[in-house]
Amino acid sequence: MRIATIGAGYVGLVTGACFADMGWDVTCIDINPQKIAALEEGRIPIYEPGLEEVVRRNADAKRLHFTTEVSEGVPGRDAVFIAVGTPPRPEDGHADMKYVHAAAEAIAAAMTGFTVVVNKSTVPVGTAREVAGIIGRTREPDEFEVISNPEFLREGAALEDFTRPDRVVVGARSERAADVMRQLYKPLTDQGHAMLVTDPESAELIKYAANAFLATKITFINEIADLCEKAGADVDQVAQGIGLDTRIGPRFLKPGPGYGGSCFPKDTLEFVTTARGYGAPSRIVEAVVEANDRRKEAMVERIETALGGDLTDKRVAVLGVTFKAETDDMRESPALTVVPELQRRGARVVAFDPQGMANAAELMPGVDWAEDAYGALRGADAVAILTEWRLFATLDLVRIRSALKSPIVVDMRNLYDPRIMEAAGFRYISVGRRSVG
Repeated sequence: MRIATIGAGYVGLVTGACFADMGWDVTCIDINPQKIAALEEGRIPIYEPGLEEVVRRNADAKRLHFTTEVSEGVPGRDAVFIAVGTPPRPEDGHADMKYVHAAAEAIAAAMTGFTVVVNKSTVPVGTAREVAGIIGRTREPDEFEVISNPEFLREGAALEDFTRPDRVVVGARSERAADVMRQLYKPLTDQGHAMLVTDPESAELIKYAANAFLATKITFINEIADLCEKAGADVDQVAQGIGLDTRIGPRFLKPGPGYGGSCFPKDTLEFVTTARGYGAPSRIVEAVVEANDRRKEAMVERIETALGGDLTDKRVAVLGVTFKAETDDMRESPALTVVPELQRRGARVVAFDPQGMANAAELMPGVDWAEDAYGALRGADAVAILTEWRLFATLDLVRIRSALKSPIVVDMRNLYDPRIMEAAGFRYISVGRRSVG
């Protein structure tokens, strides 16, 4: 099969590379000439484990191509995936659809033969009909069908999620379009991975409902962590106890500084906006959004309290600034709230992240960037661990202790055992567990 992706960002590039790895002929299209030039040279514009190897392998095999021209990449394709950004509009939180609309217009002008146009971007309910209306201005109904095929990719594990999915969701109105998607995903369904075929509206809502539920689960365990601290309980033990219930499950029950990233923040806002628009407001998700915003601010207060209630001229080392480990993505990272607020309250911040510093430097002015974790710790009054990079969990405690001016560790990811930290002479503040030292 021959396919194209409009957008060579995180979703478009992963989608295109993985389909090419299945043996299909794929063209990734992006309006950014620098990005396309880099991809043609084998340089990946994002950090995602394993992606660079897959891209290079399939580009070398002539199955994966890159262009800035829709007129080159779309004609003759069995399916064209729209994988462009849908950021929230600042005025109302609703997804900004201008990039999706522009992609639809470009596809309509370039496609030849029957084409399945696939909404891969995370889009509001009703977008399939909306895009079909745009393409239908210039194309006959029998020339195309617009379907929904939402992505469920975790940053840092995107290749695994694409090639070993829990499910593939396809929202189509005709068997003709559904059969194109069945053929496209056959290498996965032949391995036993499930495909669920629905109507487009249900597929669109599945994406938002799934992310809203997971965000709710994260926010719930964060509130349980607060209660554990007050009651003298251990949130890790509580999470394990409830996670063993098969109706609940253990995933997304790790307390921390709040959810971030490219999906949960904007998708929960869109869910809230959509629900209100249909006259069916979601009070639960509204509360989740509010609680998550408060969570990030509470982490600053946790650091301030550990330093005696005054951050003036205090040197705070921050380990990790990306919203999660195994990515360089800074979108909606808790660090974007925590670090500026630390600075506003008088602290001097020095930070280190294995992958995110280049992206973070423009977003967080005034931060001193260290070459490694130990460099960030040197002379600091306290260290705050914001991101759960594995290397932070294996640092030498003796070196940490000697590097810090004061042995204060505020661990927002519970990477260490409180008993070990106490024995090593630290004042150790974690999340949902008894503070020591």
